[in-house]
Amino acid sequence: MGELTFLSAVSMAEQIRQKKLSPVELVEAHLARVEQLNPQINAFVQVDADGARRQARAAEAAVRQGEKRGVLHGVPLSIKSSMEVAGLPWEAGTKLRAGIVGERDAPLVARLRRAGAIILGVTNAPELLMAWETDNLLYGRTNNPWDLSRTPGGSSGGEAAAIAAGMSAGGMGSDGGGSIREPAHFSGICALKPTPGRIPATGHFPVSVGPFALLGVVGPMARNVGDLKILFEVMQGPDDGDPSAAPVPMRWPSGAELQNVRIGYFEDDGRTPVTPETRAAVRTAADALRRAGFQVEPFRPEGLELARQLWWKLFGVAGGMVLGSITRGHEAELSPILKEFSSWAAAEPAHTGQSLLETWIDRDVVRMQVFAQMRDYPVLLCPVASIPAFRHGERSWQIEGKTVKYLDAWSYTEWFNLLGTPGLVVPVGKSPEGLPIGVQIVARPWQEELVISVAAALEEQCGCCGHPAM
Repeated sequence: MGELTFLSAVSMAEQIRQKKLSPVELVEAHLARVEQLNPQINAFVQVDADGARRQARAAEAAVRQGEKRGVLHGVPLSIKSSMEVAGLPWEAGTKLRAGIVGERDAPLVARLRRAGAIILGVTNAPELLMAWETDNLLYGRTNNPWDLSRTPGGSSGGEAAAIAAGMSAGGMGSDGGGSIREPAHFSGICALKPTPGRIPATGHFPVSVGPFALLGVVGPMARNVGDLKILFEVMQGPDDGDPSAAPVPMRWPSGAELQNVRIGYFEDDGRTPVTPETRAAVRTAADALRRAGFQVEPFRPEGLELARQLWWKLFGVAGGMVLGSITRGHEAELSPILKEFSSWAAAEPAHTGQSLLETWIDRDVVRMQVFAQMRDYPVLLCPVASIPAFRHGERSWQIEGKTVKYLDAWSYTEWFNLLGTPGLVVPVGKSPEGLPIGVQIVARPWQEELVISVAAALEEQCGCCGHPAM
């Protein structure tokens, strides 16, 4: 059963097309895996077993009848519970939305279904997605399949844990400050934060407007880069419900184009230290990309610290103001993690019209400055976070003699939300405790195909970190 559920999504679809594998058999294997492991991991908040079986029988009938099939025909996927899926909980981890069920499929869910994917269910998230770990008062805490005493990250922690544990072949997360990439890093899988608007966030809650449209995205998560590529191709494309949408055609770089790409890498940002194994992972990735034929040189763009500060003014302060209108008067129903986040956001003065305007202008200026530097290094390679997966409840860590606080540990992802760049995580190493370590590959906006291509070359050189022994 385990071996079947750890096949790549590409292999699953290919074997179904060749009639070597039955969609019904594949779905039953995944449902059995969920039944076995979800009580320990708590990744899924609801599994639609009956619906998945119906979808699988229909997929099998289509194969028998020789009907035209999509690239994900019969492949079981999962969806973060912040995205609307018809008939499934759409609560975003908060008691304030308890019992809300999707009335229709969000556009990206509909695209996955049209490609033949089978939706197994929806996965856990922290309340209103405001944490880098996954716990809430509705469904409780999600555990990391590599070590149940640790978090799989957040806010797409349920999604990452389900995929890493072989309960789902892949799926969708969302990311406003690392919420796709940090869980991928913690859980030993691959994930893509796209440019805002490249994949429609229509149907996501909180709604993709205001600060969340500037910073937040939805994107694919999977166990390998090849699966990530297929999911991206299916999900991408504009939708009127996403204010950042743009009609950007897909363009995959040729081999010759890739060989001329210069990659700049850095092991830390000069402010927030990273663990020794994190440094080693970046060096390993840099060496691997050199072997693959890329020009890889040390380089760290200027402006990252300002980007971090501006990100907090938008995500923390402005985002906190948006969420405050939702939670005001319901403080007794909020989870401890959300209360904690709200206290951090409230520690700074609320925006005035002038301060918000200045933040917006400063954001545009720093983006132009960083992108100008990236003309010489169109791809960046760097850590995903200061640390690997942390123990439940931890809030600070000692690294290189310095205390790293909770919000600072993820600054390596936060910059790229402010800058609006695509960022992809690939696992390349492990910590002394056996925890996965990923690296982050970044390019300028709308160049998802470039980061996927570079990630594929890295994965080919490094392999992957395997999967949890569960």
